[in-house]
Amino acid sequence: MSLSETADRRDLGNVRRPTAGRHTIALFASELHLVFGRARTWVTLAVLAGVPVLVGVAIKLSGSDGGEGFIGQVAGNGFFLVVASLGLSLPFFLPTAVTVVAGESLAGEASLGTLRNMLTAPAGRSRLLAAKLVALVVFCLAATMTIFLAGLIAGVVLFPIGDVVLLSGTTVSLADGLLRAFGIAILVALSLLGLAGVGLFVSSLTSTPLAAMAATFGAFIVFGILGAIPQISEIHPWLLMYGWPSFADLLRDPPYWDAIIRNLLLQAAYLFVFYTAAWARLTTRDINS
Repeated sequence: MSLSETADRRDLGNVRRPTAGRHTIALFASELHLVFGRARTWVTLAVLAGVPVLVGVAIKLSGSDGGEGFIGQVAGNGFFLVVASLGLSLPFFLPTAVTVVAGESLAGEASLGTLRNMLTAPAGRSRLLAAKLVALVVFCLAATMTIFLAGLIAGVVLFPIGDVVLLSGTTVSLADGLLRAFGIAILVALSLLGLAGVGLFVSSLTSTPLAAMAATFGAFIVFGILGAIPQISEIHPWLLMYGWPSFADLLRDPPYWDAIIRNLLLQAAYLFVFYTAAWARLTTRDINS
């Protein structure tokens, strides 16, 4: 074999050999397709979209005008249906959706036997876990944006809409209000990442998706119970959901950033701890188990 033929074969091998970057991109795209390719995911998003519609129709049919909180302002300005729907979904609907997707992330692959193949793939275990996390982040954003868009559409259709009176009493334009509502949707999505990290870790411990979902949701309930006990108020600021209501501080002029930043740092801490625990579990996992 001549030197030129050898060089040609080497060049051909270099062309055909996938790069690490291509493996990573393909892995991330595959994870997004896996999450959003499930009928369960779209049913979940449809249920979330139904929350503002249900709330708006109920307020419209009741004919009530005024009241407490964001709900009481919906009839006068459909803009507040967006914020009210996000606030109503945060204590239950959104966490439930996240626990389902997060609990199934690794346990679902293990139950189907595909996790064993993925752990031996060139992409590597660390990149696999990173792809799972990215898919969860995208789902959290998709969930809150679904409520945002459904609430905005329902608010425009069912109620008058115009300038927004903030919690501080300042009146801002509708465009300013919508920008703040968009920021609230982002904040709510980021507030769910700590719970997503818990679910990802739990999912790495079992090959039964339902068990992972139940355990994650059980942890969420425990956090809620602990937060409702006044005798242990010293630990409340460290609980997962303590800072969730801080999203409303964006509707002040100027916004109160202290509670928002504390909540984001708390979510980042939970995500870091449980993502690291999931990484330690996954990187030491026996591929034959």
